[in-house]
Amino acid sequence: MHNELKINDMQTLESNKKTIEESNNSISLNLPDFTTDSYKDAYSRINAIVIEGEQEAHDNYISIATLIPNEIEELTKLARMEMKHKKGFTACGRNLGVEADMEFAKKFFSKLHGNFQIALEKGNLTTCLLIQAILIEAFAISAYNVYIRVADPFAKKITEGVVKDEYLHLNYGQEWLKENLSTCKEELMEANKVNLPLIKKMLDEVADDASVLAMDREELMEEFMIAYQDTLMEIGLDNREIARMAMAAIV
Repeated sequence: MHNELKINDMQTLESNKKTIEESNNSISLNLPDFTTDSYKDAYSRINAIVIEGEQEAHDNYISIATLIPNEIEELTKLARMEMKHKKGFTACGRNLGVEADMEFAKKFFSKLHGNFQIALEKGNLTTCLLIQAILIEAFAISAYNVYIRVADPFAKKITEGVVKDEYLHLNYGQEWLKENLSTCKEELMEANKVNLPLIKKMLDEVADDASVLAMDREELMEEFMIAYQDTLMEIGLDNREIARMAMAAIV
């Protein structure tokens, strides 16, 4: 009986492996040409955005630790992970022979960066966590999940590893806000009104470049809103509150 189960398990594994291989083969037929000038031009900005995004995340978690000193060890660990991601994405650009347009990326994040700094100066921890641990992480996870399907093999492997880490970061902010919802809900909803529309504008700004990389703008926005609303539900907001917050994206 035990041997029979083992044979069945092996057959199932082989069948699953075959299905995955067939799926990968079919996906690979739709991959863009990574060697064209147009791809490399678009990639120079997209790659810069993810590199800068990881640097921003590192700096933001170090800053958040000043508002929650008793959490400094955990936040420092998250920050270190972001720097590891930055190195990985830098290697992705190097692998394709592309120089990241960091000037573009700094400008791309400037408004969100500015809002985070204002909240930090005021000691508004809820706003800081919404911007970094919810909005930026949900934005990154959704974009990375879409990108993985159309990435070159080297970048795909790097990005798959990064996504696993990003869920931990999303979970950190989610859990803090969940535990403190009774006292932070009002600030959370106000901060959302100001910052969620920025994510939509940021997606619009890179829609053309993303398209060259075979990433669809509508799919990116849909993936982001699903990740964002799922997180709000986990935090403990009800359907009406989530719908009201999501409406801020429609500007």
